[in-house]
Amino acid sequence: MSERLQAARPDGTSATVWLGFLAMCVGMFMAILDVQVVATSLPTIQSALDIDPDQMSWIQTAYLIAEVVAIPLTGLLTRLLTMRWLFVVAIGLFVTASAGCAASGSFGALVAWRVLQGFSGGTLIPSVFTAVFILFPNARQALATTIAGVLAVLAPTVGPVVGGWLTQTYSWHWLFLINILPGLASAVLAARFLPRQATDPSELRHLDGLSLLLMATSLTSLELSLKEAPTSGWTSAYVLSLLALCLVSGGIFIRRTLRRTRPVVDLGNFGDRNFLVGSVLSFVLGIGLFGSVYLMPVFLAFIRGHDALEIGMTMLVTGIAQLITAPLAVALEKRMDARLLSAAGFALFAIGVGMSAFQDPRSDYDAMFWPQVVRGVAIMFCLLPPTRLALGTLPADRVPDASGLFNLMRNLGGAIGIALIDTIIYTRAEPLGRSLWASLQAGDIEAAAFVGVPLQAISGHSGSFDADAAALLDPLIQTAASVQAINEAWLIVAILTGCALLCVPFARRPAVADEPALH
Repeated sequence: MSERLQAARPDGTSATVWLGFLAMCVGMFMAILDVQVVATSLPTIQSALDIDPDQMSWIQTAYLIAEVVAIPLTGLLTRLLTMRWLFVVAIGLFVTASAGCAASGSFGALVAWRVLQGFSGGTLIPSVFTAVFILFPNARQALATTIAGVLAVLAPTVGPVVGGWLTQTYSWHWLFLINILPGLASAVLAARFLPRQATDPSELRHLDGLSLLLMATSLTSLELSLKEAPTSGWTSAYVLSLLALCLVSGGIFIRRTLRRTRPVVDLGNFGDRNFLVGSVLSFVLGIGLFGSVYLMPVFLAFIRGHDALEIGMTMLVTGIAQLITAPLAVALEKRMDARLLSAAGFALFAIGVGMSAFQDPRSDYDAMFWPQVVRGVAIMFCLLPPTRLALGTLPADRVPDASGLFNLMRNLGGAIGIALIDTIIYTRAEPLGRSLWASLQAGDIEAAAFVGVPLQAISGHSGSFDADAAALLDPLIQTAASVQAINEAWLIVAILTGCALLCVPFARRPAVADEPALH
């Protein structure tokens, strides 16, 4: 396998190589964008298909579960189909599933197509990062990683804009139809320009079906437990049973995998110190990146009352900052120690997240501008150097499996981060509201200013409010308490993001982009 991949590596300078790689990036961008554009328009889809509100979340959950199961299988599928045909098949299925989603006339049909869409889309992201280290020599990897990284983090940022505009201008069907033409174009270009390699049917003969089932069971139960825990409670019987199933099936999977010579997923990659550190950084980035992209729409929609298009326009600040910073990130990544750049990136990202922990009910675009700029500048340094740490020094035959695990860690970090955020918001809003009531009854001027209550409204109320005053204050206090809970979530995410700095010193110094490759 190693010899096949090495022989397929071009010199990294020809236009055909870049065309094939850019085609892969387009497919990846559409897969990531799809999650966000659908999320912004779930109420519209619910109304159109008459879906029960309690079932609506399954439109996203079905996609995310299928995606997280597919991501670690990228290595196996790459060995079986080759990188070229894996991408072509995956993007072809993604386009087919997108058309099926658009044509769905019922909830069941839509969820079924979303499962296929999620599974096929899940292989596209790690395939792109695999291509970076297989198609290009060290001198070109920084630029290729930047292109892939910019598109990977830009898609969640522009998703609300695209989703809101499509829904308002056309219909919800176009949330899926927009995938078809770019997807077909990227499939044709990839089939034409990506290097040709021999397939390896022997992978099917050695496939450990039980390990595959155990891995899928473990990841599915984990995703479901994280989805239900914030509302049902982390100690509920349902959540605890899902977590137990995850641990048992995951433990058996790990034991079987480590004993096999041709495992479904090569967990031995975690034995490489740099890959382990890079994967931890990827996990933490998932918490910060997914968490910030989740918290902003929550605040803007439920506190400020903005629609999807307005939310998207506000969040574009992060995307613009990323694009402006990308050339600088490429230049520095070629010349500086990846460990130093990673530490600087995560420190800056933690500061940017922490800057959002001081919002009040009146915060809007202006208050969110500079925190978004700081996070946008930091993101590229949280993605590019850790990717080089994790994948840049591995032999070529280990990169496909490693890329799947590396990207899986980011998705798992995001899932856990969002579950933690929801838990904080659900559990902390009520006690914070009681505290605000007590502060206002005590005549606290700072609390009144935060809630947005005129001082004369609380003066003369020693210890209690009459019915009219309480009715006037209650919605203001509930909103303010939600803001405080959201601020606490921002602060927790900032602290967790900053914890990434603790693992950076354990990494070995990898070669910078201009040095010879070590494959």
